[in-house]
Formats: sequence, C-alpha cells, structure tokens
Amino acid sequence: MKTPDRQKIALVLHGGAWDIPDELVEPHKRGLRAAIKAGWEVLRKNGAAVDAVEQAIVVMEQDETFDAGRGSFINAAGEVELDASIMSGVAFQAGAVAAVQNIPHPITLARAVMEKSEHVLLVGLGATRFAREHRIPTCNQDDLITSRELDRWRTLQSDGEFTAKDAFRKKHQPSGTVGAVALDIRGAVAAGTSTGGIPNKFPGRVGDSPLIGCGTYADNSIGAVSTSGWGEAMIKVVMAKTVVDLMELKRMTPMEAVHDALRILEKKTRGYGGIIALNPHGEIGIAFNTPRMARAYQLSSMRTPVVEA
Repeated sequence: MKTPDRQKIALVLHGGAWDIPDELVEPHKRGLRAAIKAGWEVLRKNGAAVDAVEQAIVVMEQDETFDAGRGSFINAAGEVELDASIMSGVAFQAGAVAAVQNIPHPITLARAVMEKSEHVLLVGLGATRFAREHRIPTCNQDDLITSRELDRWRTLQSDGEFTAKDAFRKKHQPSGTVGAVALDIRGAVAAGTSTGGIPNKFPGRVGDSPLIGCGTYADNSIGAVSTSGWGEAMIKVVMAKTVVDLMELKRMTPMEAVHDALRILEKKTRGYGGIIALNPHGEIGIAFNTPRMARAYQLSSMRTPVVEA
C-alpha cells in the first residue's frame, strides 16, 4: 500500500438512510451543512480527526431533524434511549454507550468512555452514572422529546405492531442515525455514529450504531467507516469491519468496498441501509440501497462541501 499523502484532509457525514420525504430534504441538508462546517473547521486548523468527528456529530445531535440526541425516536415505554460510538484509528481506541438516557450528546459520552476508562461499551444506568462522575452534561427526558416524536409515538401505539425492518422498507417510515468519518493532516482517521434507534423500539433494544465493527470502525492503515440503516441486519454481517476488510484484503477503494458490502448485506440478510467510508489517501465511498440517504462530504481539493439527500 502506498504511503498516505499527509497533506490531504477529508470529512464525510451521513444523516440517515431511509425514504426521506420531499419536505424533509432541505432540513436534512441544512443540518448537514452546519455539521460539516463545524467538523471541517477542526480539520482546517490542523485538528485531530477524532475531534472533527465528535464536533460534527454534536451539531447533528442538537438538530431535532435527525434521530440522534434531541428529536430521537421514543421507545415503546415512552422514553428516549440513545446509542453512540466513536473510534480512533491511531491506536484502536474505541468507546461506546447504549440504551443511555438523559444524555444530550451521547457521542461525547462515548468519547469519554474511550479516553477515561478501561472499557469500550457502557450501557443504561451505568453509562449515565459514568457521565455524572466525569461531568458529562445530563438533561431531563423532556429535553430530548419533541412534539413531532410524541405525536408519532402516540400514533404507533394505536397502529399496532411495528418492526425494525419497517423503518427502512416502508414508504416514509423514519430513521435518521447520524455519523461521520474523518482524515486529518497527520494521516489519522476516525469514525463515529449516534442514534436514537427506531420508533417504538422495545426498551433496551440496541442496534449496530454503538457496536464497534458493526456501526463504527477505524484503522489508520486502512480507513474509517460509519453506517446507517436496519441495525439488526448490519450487526449480522459486522458491516463496518466488513468494509474495512474489503479495503484491506481485496485492495478495494472505499467506493468499491461500500458497494460490495451492500451487496453482501442484501444477499445474506436482505438488509437496508447506507455506508460512508474513507481511506488514508483521502478517497471516499458512499453507498445506500434505501430510497434516499442524507450525506455530505468535503475534501482538501474542494472549496465547498457537497451536500445531498
């Protein structure tokens, strides 16, 4: 493998792979523009890839357009449970939280787990306790719940059964997991993913987003990946690590790898979703098999980002 060009920087974001309705396309684009601006500012000032990933995701967690942080879907018990993970490719550092409540920025908590503990994944009350002990901001449940999601939750209670796969295969069923992958001036890569899961999920349900290798993965010598979609299917094929393995073992570009990985997902699980990836040379890959996917990217060769949905 050739030596990475240390002058290149790159940032790729996703804001969910699903059948985004026409009226929500612009809000998704607006949110992505704000997020990529925040992350790119970090990279432009020679900041670390992991900082850019966290900052971009924090912006999307604040934006109730997305299914992350405020505005996340409400579970069957009427509560918001959040998942997030982050990984630095420098030394295989990783941190994640799952089914955590009362945390406005689970990506920041996941990073604290990565840097301030010997663990990789904390869940539920343990994750919340860790947040308080490390002075990670907490909030009330009401601070995370929007009237839009409360109305959706009430409708789902009366509609009957709703499955995880419904969120991606049925027209206009919502999903809005967010994620980022970045390459910094030193050639380091990082990835992160944050989500509120799926509407009306069973309490305690955990998808791919907080699972290292499934929703997030980063290896400095190969690249970084973040996924969005039907989490149960992504877990079964260990999607993020599969993409990295394709880049390493089959010498695929990120674009080739994400498309091949989606074919694997479809063949083995009939799954739905999207993937973003990049390698240490600044090459990127984006692919999805849902009707739409909110995504954005900026490279050192570009004056302005590309934002699409």
